[in-house]
Amino acid sequence: MSAAANKALVLAFYQQAFNDGRPEQAAVHLGTTYTQHNPGAPDGAEGFIGYVHWLRGQFPELHLDIKRAIAEDDLVVTHSNLHLKPGDLGMAVADLWRVADDKIVEHWDVVQEVPEKSSNDNTMF
Repeated sequence: MSAAANKALVLAFYQQAFNDGRPEQAAVHLGTTYTQHNPGAPDGAEGFIGYVHWLRGQFPELHLDIKRAIAEDDLVVTHSNLHLKPGDLGMAVADLWRVADDKIVEHWDVVQEVPEKSSNDNTMF
């Protein structure tokens, strides 16, 4: 797949899993092996599905606002604002996804809470 196709795949997957709350349907985009580098989430499609259900169970109004996505070769990077409940400042999330054979096979993320006060006038997005 091209970098553009990989980017479209990741964006559709992320939207379907988190904003639409349909991780079982999104999991069809995962490879037969799915390596997860987030220490709070298990490997594999079943682990991903369980993690999303757990997270949405804790925060039923969760919403992921994807601000930008960049793709190069088999890698896609997304930069998002994850809101656990309406009106919160949320968390800045940078995700790195690896795609192989038209499937998402690996994921890394870095998460940082958006503070109420900043030392500058720039946003995190």
